Order: sequence, then C-alpha cells, then structure tokens
Amino acid sequence: MSICRITLLTAIGAVLAATSVAEARPDSRAMSCAQVQATIQSHRAVVLTTGPNTYDRYVRQFGNECDWPEVPMSAYIPSRDGKCPVYRCQEPVGAFSGMD
Repeated sequence: MSICRITLLTAIGAVLAATSVAEARPDSRAMSCAQVQATIQSHRAVVLTTGPNTYDRYVRQFGNECDWPEVPMSAYIPSRDGKCPVYRCQEPVGAFSGMD
C-alpha cells in the first residue's frame, strides 16, 4: 500500500469519526424537557445540540462540574415541549474582578 493511499484512508477515517461524534450529540429539540433534565442529571454534564448550528454544555445545579470561578447559572433551551430550564457554567456578573 502506498503512502498516499494510507494518508487518504487516515483522512477519510478522521472525517467519519468526527461526523459520528457530531451525530451522537443529543438534540434538546427532539427531547421533552423532562428527558433533557434527566439526561443532564444522569450524566452530571452533557453537551446538547440546541439549534441547527448551536450547542453548549449543560450541568447539574448542585455539583462540581464547573471550573472556578464559574458556577451553574440558569438558562433556557428549546425542547420538544417548549423552553426548558437548565444550568450552564458561567462566571457570575461582577464576581472576582481582582484585587484593587
């Protein structure tokens, strides 16, 4: 097998792997709000597709899934049955601005 053929097969494999990972991400719009919340609770943190070109990582309200200084902050994402309340890691407004 030539080097060019091996390189091409490797590139094709990488593209297919990336495609399957993107397809594996749950879509909040296809789930009920209860399913979205249960998925987050059972996995502690999960990346969800929320629109045609949007996704984000959502976490439990009480847990240590956020990196300091971020904390779980409420957000709403689309679900099959309307807007769904969830939590996403964000830095609190005006917090930890530094020592003056």
